[in-house]
Amino acid sequence: MISLPLSRNYFIVLFFFVHASNAQILESENDSINNNFIIVEGDSLFGPTIDLDPITLFPKVKYESSAARRRYLTLKRKTHKVYPYAKLASDNLTKLNERLAQLKRKSQKKKYAKTIEKYLEGEFKEELQKFTITEGQILITLIHRQTGITAFDLIKSLRSGWKAFWYNNTAKLFDMSLKEVYNPSANFEHYCIEDILQRAFADGDLEAQDPAFEIDYFQLRSLWLKKGLNPGSASE
Repeated sequence: MISLPLSRNYFIVLFFFVHASNAQILESENDSINNNFIIVEGDSLFGPTIDLDPITLFPKVKYESSAARRRYLTLKRKTHKVYPYAKLASDNLTKLNERLAQLKRKSQKKKYAKTIEKYLEGEFKEELQKFTITEGQILITLIHRQTGITAFDLIKSLRSGWKAFWYNNTAKLFDMSLKEVYNPSANFEHYCIEDILQRAFADGDLEAQDPAFEIDYFQLRSLWLKKGLNPGSASE
């Protein structure tokens, strides 16, 4: 995490098909009532269908080189680390907006927002300060994925446009942007992050939370494959 006082604050303020193969459906008469049975590997189960939780099967990541493997695994580690904070930011923003909607005066809303900021700073300041610059930028993009709002606009709405301006200028010194949006259809690294997230959700390694906008992973995969790229590619 960047050590400048301004940079510490602008992260803290953000926290505001399973197929049953070989199944045969048979009909049997029982007391003049037709019941459906399903035979699965020799066992009879009553009922017309079997309810199974859906799962998604992903193709194995094929790395083009050892450098591509290192890049993907590093990105995976960082994404797993920061995603819970982006999810938390979305949860907190929902709660904050619900509470602010109940307050009538602007002064009350400003006071409440500042109270929430101080609480979150006390809860997460030490953890957020351990983030690297790369992890911070991933967090910024994932916050947009989960909330639909850029970090810049979040700070602008919760604090002021002037603070958002200076926070973003500070971020630029470290090749970061609070205005960056999550765009996996145009940004290869964002697509790789989406691949990492979808695999983590399917494996239960991360708790899934719907994004703020529709994301079709398999459509994205087809798009990037047409460009000759997959998550195991060294670079775009």
